[in-house]
Amino acid sequence: MSFVKHFDHVGITVADLDKAIAFFESLGLAVEGRMHMEGEFVDTVIGIPNSRSEIATLRAPDGGTGIELSSFTHPDHQPGSPAPMSTELGLRNVAFEVNDLDAALERLAADGYGLVGGVGQYEDIWRMTYVRGPEGIIVALAQRI
Repeated sequence: MSFVKHFDHVGITVADLDKAIAFFESLGLAVEGRMHMEGEFVDTVIGIPNSRSEIATLRAPDGGTGIELSSFTHPDHQPGSPAPMSTELGLRNVAFEVNDLDAALERLAADGYGLVGGVGQYEDIWRMTYVRGPEGIIVALAQRI
Protein backbone atom coordinates (compact mmCIF):
# COMPACT_ATOMS: atom_id res chain seq x y z
CA MET A 1 0.00 0.00 0.00
CA SER A 2 1.33 3.44 -0.93
CA PHE A 3 0.92 6.24 1.55
CA VAL A 4 1.87 8.80 -1.09
CA LYS A 5 -1.11 10.25 -2.90
CA HIS A 6 0.60 12.95 -4.99
CA PHE A 7 4.12 14.38 -5.45
CA ASP A 8 3.49 18.06 -4.75
CA HIS A 9 6.77 19.98 -4.62
CA VAL A 10 10.51 20.07 -3.98
CA GLY A 11 11.69 22.69 -1.49
CA ILE A 12 14.90 24.67 -1.95
CA THR A 13 16.22 27.23 0.55
CA VAL A 14 17.84 30.28 -1.05
CA ALA A 15 19.29 33.57 0.19
CA ASP A 16 18.05 35.71 -2.73
CA LEU A 17 14.43 34.77 -3.43
CA ASP A 18 13.94 37.24 -6.29
CA LYS A 19 17.03 36.01 -8.14
CA ALA A 20 15.98 32.35 -7.75
CA ILE A 21 12.45 33.13 -8.94
CA ALA A 22 13.82 34.95 -12.00
CA PHE A 23 16.03 31.95 -12.84
CA PHE A 24 13.14 29.49 -12.79
CA GLU A 25 10.84 31.93 -14.62
CA SER A 26 13.45 32.16 -17.40
CA LEU A 27 13.00 28.40 -17.86
CA GLY A 28 9.24 28.87 -18.25
CA LEU A 29 7.94 28.17 -14.75
CA ALA A 30 5.31 30.53 -13.36
CA VAL A 31 4.88 31.79 -9.82
CA GLU A 32 1.81 30.12 -8.38
CA GLY A 33 1.98 31.98 -5.07
CA ARG A 34 4.24 33.98 -2.81
CA MET A 35 3.82 34.65 0.91
CA HIS A 36 5.49 35.22 4.26
CA MET A 37 5.55 32.32 6.71
CA GLU A 38 5.86 32.52 10.49
CA GLY A 39 4.08 31.32 13.56
CA GLU A 40 3.41 28.18 15.58
CA PHE A 41 2.44 26.00 12.60
CA VAL A 42 5.64 26.51 10.60
CA ASP A 43 7.84 26.47 13.74
CA THR A 44 6.36 23.08 14.65
CA VAL A 45 6.76 21.63 11.15
CA ILE A 46 10.37 22.72 10.55
CA GLY A 47 11.53 22.52 14.18
CA ILE A 48 12.94 26.05 14.32
CA PRO A 49 11.38 28.35 16.95
CA ASN A 50 10.53 31.92 15.90
CA SER A 51 11.34 31.28 12.24
CA ARG A 52 10.37 33.78 9.59
CA SER A 53 10.62 33.18 5.87
CA GLU A 54 9.19 34.16 2.54
CA ILE A 55 8.24 31.38 0.16
CA ALA A 56 7.30 31.22 -3.50
CA THR A 57 5.88 28.23 -5.34
CA LEU A 58 6.48 27.84 -9.06
CA ARG A 59 5.08 25.28 -11.50
CA ALA A 60 5.71 24.30 -15.09
CA PRO A 61 3.01 24.99 -17.71
CA ASP A 62 1.74 21.40 -17.47
CA GLY A 63 1.15 21.70 -13.71
CA GLY A 64 2.51 18.72 -11.81
CA THR A 65 5.25 18.88 -9.22
CA GLY A 66 6.27 22.36 -8.13
CA ILE A 67 9.35 24.09 -6.82
CA GLU A 68 9.00 25.79 -3.43
CA LEU A 69 11.68 28.40 -2.84
CA SER A 70 12.17 29.57 0.76
CA SER A 71 14.25 32.48 2.00
CA PHE A 72 14.64 32.85 5.76
CA THR A 73 14.82 36.21 7.51
CA HIS A 74 15.15 34.45 10.90
CA PRO A 75 17.28 32.62 11.75
CA ASP A 76 20.15 33.61 9.48
CA HIS A 77 20.93 31.46 6.45
CA GLN A 78 23.46 28.66 6.80
CA PRO A 79 25.52 28.74 3.60
CA GLY A 80 26.19 25.51 1.75
CA SER A 81 28.83 24.87 -0.86
CA PRO A 82 28.73 27.61 -3.54
CA ALA A 83 29.49 25.08 -6.28
CA PRO A 84 28.28 21.64 -5.18
CA MET A 85 28.99 18.66 -7.42
CA SER A 86 26.90 15.55 -7.97
CA THR A 87 28.94 13.58 -5.42
CA GLU A 88 27.94 15.84 -2.50
CA LEU A 89 25.27 14.48 -0.19
CA GLY A 90 21.81 16.01 -0.37
CA LEU A 91 19.59 17.18 -3.19
CA ARG A 92 21.53 16.49 -6.38
CA ASN A 93 19.49 18.33 -8.99
CA VAL A 94 16.07 19.42 -10.14
CA ALA A 95 15.29 18.11 -13.63
CA PHE A 96 13.11 19.49 -16.39
CA GLU A 97 12.29 18.26 -19.87
CA VAL A 98 12.58 21.17 -22.30
CA ASN A 99 11.46 21.47 -25.91
CA ASP A 100 14.54 23.41 -27.13
CA LEU A 101 17.70 22.73 -25.13
CA ASP A 102 19.94 25.04 -27.16
CA ALA A 103 17.54 28.00 -26.81
CA ALA A 104 17.19 27.36 -23.06
CA LEU A 105 20.98 27.31 -22.67
CA GLU A 106 21.33 30.53 -24.69
CA ARG A 107 18.80 32.25 -22.46
CA LEU A 108 20.47 31.06 -19.26
CA ALA A 109 23.94 31.99 -20.56
CA ALA A 110 22.67 35.52 -21.30
CA ASP A 111 21.72 35.72 -17.62
CA GLY A 112 25.19 34.53 -16.57
CA TYR A 113 24.44 30.85 -15.84
CA GLY A 114 26.79 28.19 -17.17
CA LEU A 115 27.08 24.46 -17.59
CA VAL A 116 28.41 22.19 -14.87
CA GLY A 117 29.94 19.90 -17.52
CA GLY A 118 28.84 19.60 -21.14
CA VAL A 119 25.83 18.59 -23.22
CA GLY A 120 25.62 14.82 -23.49
CA GLN A 121 23.57 12.63 -25.77
CA TYR A 122 22.10 9.33 -24.63
CA GLU A 123 21.70 7.11 -27.69
CA ASP A 124 19.15 8.68 -30.03
CA ILE A 125 16.77 9.43 -27.17
CA TRP A 126 17.96 12.41 -25.05
CA ARG A 127 20.27 15.42 -25.07
CA MET A 128 20.95 16.51 -21.51
CA THR A 129 23.08 18.86 -19.43
CA TYR A 130 23.43 20.26 -15.93
CA VAL A 131 23.26 24.04 -15.45
CA ARG A 132 24.44 25.73 -12.27
CA GLY A 133 21.77 28.20 -11.24
CA PRO A 134 21.71 30.77 -8.47
CA GLU A 135 23.35 29.82 -5.18
CA GLY A 136 24.78 26.63 -6.67
CA ILE A 137 21.44 24.97 -7.50
CA ILE A 138 22.02 22.33 -10.18
CA VAL A 139 19.24 22.07 -12.76
CA ALA A 140 19.19 19.20 -15.26
CA LEU A 141 17.74 20.11 -18.64
CA ALA A 142 16.86 17.33 -21.07
CA GLN A 143 15.42 17.39 -24.58
CA ARG A 144 13.90 14.30 -26.17
CA ILE A 145 15.39 13.74 -29.63
